[in-house]
Amino acid sequence: MKTELSIAIDQAFQLASQALDAGDPQRAWPWLERAHILTQRLPLAHTRSHWWMLRAGWQQRDYREVLGQALRMPAALLFSRIWVPLGNTGRARVSAFKPMSMAEELRQLLG
Repeated sequence: MKTELSIAIDQAFQLASQALDAGDPQRAWPWLERAHILTQRLPLAHTRSHWWMLRAGWQQRDYREVLGQALRMPAALLFSRIWVPLGNTGRARVSAFKPMSMAEELRQLLG
């Protein structure tokens, strides 16, 4: 049985995927950021969120984003269970160490 959290994660990845498949990375970013926040403590899913962000950066030809995401993927695998900056959106232009405020809905999903 799927939890509310896993359903929300699946939805965020699905909607981001649809936007990227349509060639619209701008529409994908809010969903990718949501997926990132929700998956921060799940190493494989967290890494997946950075992979999808890398793809969005590639579609935009934003090489700073691509490089930032490439660097964050191994860190996501290694450190997700140890420490994460809660609420961090995962974008390359945001410090990987900066906690950020998050919507109450996301806070409740994370429990």
